[in-house]
Formats: sequence, C-alpha cells, structure tokens
Amino acid sequence: MIKIIVDNKEISVRPGIRVIDALRENGIEVPSMCYMTGIDHFTSCMVCLVRDGKTGNFYPSCSHMVEEGMVIISEDEEVRESRKIALELLLSEHVGDCEAPCQIACPAHMNIPLMNRLLAEGKFDEALRVVKQDIALPAVLGRICTAPCEGACRRRTIDEPVSICLLKRFAGDHDLAGDRKYLPFRESPKNKRVAVIGAGPAGLSAAYYLSVRGYDCEVYDRNRMPGGSLRKEVDAAVLPEEVLDAEIQVIRDLGVTFHQDIRVDAERFRELHGHFDAVLIAAGNHNDEYGKWGLNTVRTGLETSGDTFRIGDTGIFAVGSALRPTRLAIRALGQGKEVAFSIDQLLTGRQVTGEPFLFNSRFGKLAPEEFEEYLKESVPDARVAVSHNRGFSREEVIREAARCMHCDCRGIPDCKLRIYADQYGASQKRFGSDSRKLVGKQIQHDAVIFEPSKCIKCGICVRLTSAHKEEFGLTFIGRGFDVEVGVPFGESLKKGLRKVALKVADACPTGAISRKV
Repeated sequence: MIKIIVDNKEISVRPGIRVIDALRENGIEVPSMCYMTGIDHFTSCMVCLVRDGKTGNFYPSCSHMVEEGMVIISEDEEVRESRKIALELLLSEHVGDCEAPCQIACPAHMNIPLMNRLLAEGKFDEALRVVKQDIALPAVLGRICTAPCEGACRRRTIDEPVSICLLKRFAGDHDLAGDRKYLPFRESPKNKRVAVIGAGPAGLSAAYYLSVRGYDCEVYDRNRMPGGSLRKEVDAAVLPEEVLDAEIQVIRDLGVTFHQDIRVDAERFRELHGHFDAVLIAAGNHNDEYGKWGLNTVRTGLETSGDTFRIGDTGIFAVGSALRPTRLAIRALGQGKEVAFSIDQLLTGRQVTGEPFLFNSRFGKLAPEEFEEYLKESVPDARVAVSHNRGFSREEVIREAARCMHCDCRGIPDCKLRIYADQYGASQKRFGSDSRKLVGKQIQHDAVIFEPSKCIKCGICVRLTSAHKEEFGLTFIGRGFDVEVGVPFGESLKKGLRKVALKVADACPTGAISRKV
C-alpha cells in the first residue's frame, strides 16, 4: 500500500491503480462519463477533474496513476466549477429530451410515453401501474381533464396529437372493470398519522400517496359524500357517480378513513393539529375561515413555502384551491401527489424540499426534416375517432397508443449526464449556439435504439464492442468536430451489435444507445 493525501486526509491505496479508482475505493465519489473499469481507457469527458494540491493544476483523475506522496484536492469550489464547465460543454452538443414535452406539460408529471408503449403492446395492467405512480384517479381524470399534455404533444405538429386523456381513461376503466382492483405496494407502517381536511381531488390524491408511503390517513370533509368539486361541479353524464365512487373505494381499500359531514372550525382544527403528526388543508378557498384558524393568508389563499406546500416551519400543509382557486382537477391531483413528498420528508426527519425534479434537457420544436425520424417509432395512422362518452375499445387503444412518437429518453433512470448536470447545476445554454444538430433515430435493432444526437463521444461503446470482438461493432467515423460514432462500412446497427447490444445500452452514460423497452 502507498500513502496519499486527499482533501487534507492521509489514506492508504493500492499501488498501480488510477487516481479515480483509488478515490472511489475510499468512498470519495468522483463523477465520470467516459471511464469504465475493466476496459481500455482514453480521456474524453474531463468531468472527473481533480486538483494537484502541490501545484494547483487540474488533471483528469482517470488518466493518472497513483504515486506515493500525492496530494489531491477532490472537492472544492474550483473543482466543482471545472466539472460544471466540462458538463456544460458536453451538454452544448447533446440534443435530446430527458422527458417528453407531454410529460412536462402534465401538472401531475405522468410518464405518458411509457404508458403509451405498454398500452400499444396490450400490457394494460402494467400501463395502469405507470399511471398510478402519478395520478390517483385515472378513470375520473380521463373523463374531465383539459389535457394540457395533448397541447404539447409533438405529434400535433405533424397531424393530430395522441389521445392521451382517453388512453389514461382506458387504463383506469380497465382496472375498475376487473374483479380485483389494483392496489400498489404499501410501504411498512410509519406509525405516523396525517389528517387531510377536504375530500376533493387534491385531498383524495394526497391521501392515496400518503397511504402508499405507510401513513395512517384520515380525511375530514364537510359534505355527505367524498369527491368535493368532482361530485358537485361535474355533470354526471360526463363523470358518472359510479366511476368516482369506485376510484374512491380503491383509496378506502388502501386503509384511508373518511369522516363525512364534519365541518372543521377553529376548535376542531386545533384538535387535529394536536392529535395528528401532520395536517393537510385541501378544503378549497375559505380565507375567512383560515384566518380564524390562526393561519396567514394572501389574496388568493393560504401562504405556503415555495414548492413544498408547507406553512412556515409547522406540520401544516395546504394544496389545491386552498392556495389559489383552480378548476383544473389535474393540477389539484398533481399537488396532492407532490405534497405527499413534503409530508414524508418532514415526518422522516429530512429536509423538506418537496418532490425532486432532476435537470431536464430540452431541444424545442421538431424541424420538418425530423418528422420522418420521429415517425419511425410510430405509425402513420390518423387519430382514432371515438365518442368521448364511449371511450376506446381494447383494439382502438392499441392503435391510438401506437401513434406516440416516443419523444422521451429511455436511458433516463441512470443517465449520468442528467444526474451530474443536476448535481453541479449545469446549464445547457451556456455554450450553446443558435443552431443544433438534427435528431435522428436508428431503430433497426430488435433490442436497442441509437440516437446519435445524444452521443457525447465518450467511446465506451466503441471500446466495449472491441473488447467483446464484435464483427463490426462501433467506431469513430470522421475527423475533428465532425467525428461521430457509428457502425463501420455503413452497416446497420443490427450488424454492428450482435453480441453486446444490451451491455452497450446499459453502459451508455447519456441514453444515446438505450433499451427499446
């Protein structure tokens, strides 16, 4: 073993290894986009920069071997800024969306492209699970949502948007039509109690997600039946009571207790605040009443802290029209989901920051030259015409879901570029230009898809295919700024990746090569 000093601490490391490995083996996290243990290496990304404590010079930790007496600074303001600049240079040439425009436009932030992929394959149960991760009442929302997601759908640029709202409704109706309703896995009981005041869309959503997290939830509502504005303000011809009742029953089945015909006044509010670990106000806009409860209000409603929905430093939270009047049920449902993150953070002793949102790469509108590329993963069919009252049949839902162009990134769960850009506060615009590379998709392979515009030329795929002796594999094509990764001799991706397609997809740090499903 040899001794080196890292961040003013002496540590012992194995001789003959790279600095990046020595640091990681000692629990010091160093970001990297181009380094992969076990294959040959060349430095390209410069994200793993560290500083020589003796000279002050920066160097990539993946390219230097450890030496006795080294002094390394792995984390300070200058190191962070240097890594941030390296990431921003990579982002300046990275053209791709982390999340599809439809998902960004959805107030509940539902993973719409994944739902569509599963529906198109006839995997209706799996599609429902995806929907329920973000929307507690899909059968209800599928009937009344104003569908901001469809307004952002890129398919709209070509012909008509995908009927996302009716697809979501099908997933919900499919669940309600079954003998056993889907109940998500419920986390171990937290032995904490949460009172929810109001059984409208925001309160119902919050109760659902808090219960899933293992909290005992009790809902207090002034009306005879739960549902709030969903029951009182929506025509029963549009939203039948039996649909609303069935989805509320699913929330009951999770263990949520409902107390109806209960008016919460100042005295009862103090009781709830004293007996429960947290209280959520989702009872609509009642500023006069809230003032009597001793809570601060502004013109639009209760005053909360940023995106956490928390009132000051208390265990009291507020969502929906209690903050500002809204007739968008999807917005209220989305806030109900988001506030569950904040309440969970508070009751588990963490900093209350609200629902986490990572860095999101976006490139804007499709150019006409890119229409054909995005239609590769879709079908040319026109939007399926159907009566809103009837909804889709099984065959129709498969046809309509297949129209989705899949604008999202399949590599998003473990995309290093996204994760590090978020950690270091990188900006995609800092070194950007007015023009961008055109987006293309290579989908000939059965298992993976290749989107060259997302590639940062890290070379991991090139080295992997070489190490596993692919007949064609991948290589660098061109010179200088025009270099690209591709299959040599103009061969197809299917020929280039016969052995290690999934290994390459899993190793790609940006989702440029990703699994199709």
